[in-house]
Amino acid sequence: MFKSTVEDLLQNALKERQDLFLIDFNVSTDNAIKIVIDGDKGVLVEDCMFISRAIEHNLDRDEHDFSLEVLSSGAATPLVLPRQYKKHIGRNLEVKTNDGENIEGQLTEADDKGVVLKWKTRQPKPVGKGKVTVTKEANVAFSDIKEAKVKIKF
Repeated sequence: MFKSTVEDLLQNALKERQDLFLIDFNVSTDNAIKIVIDGDKGVLVEDCMFISRAIEHNLDRDEHDFSLEVLSSGAATPLVLPRQYKKHIGRNLEVKTNDGENIEGQLTEADDKGVVLKWKTRQPKPVGKGKVTVTKEANVAFSDIKEAKVKIKF
């Protein structure tokens, strides 16, 4: 009952702020609520406060003893929803596929089916000695992605 009430409050808040979306939601047995959100344009502290207030101000602390944690998906957190990929177009991703292949490249496209990654590599010339730089491209379906993370450059 408590979990469904919290879930309804969360869904109402997300309907009001359609630029935000849910990554993870959990209510433990001791009523510790943990919500992880992301946004089409990132997540600000104010966004987390909005979700927190939408839930906390509509629950009675006298009736339910609970703790509430609302946080954003971290920079090093793997991408889990197709919607997350779209906001990272132009950035470098490290993708591990279900068949064990690792692909690192620039995310150039993302739709509801998968992503397109491009990268440059050096390979031997077809004729003669030396190497030549070539651009490679991979189309990866979401169903083939085991894990994908944004590569952060410092």
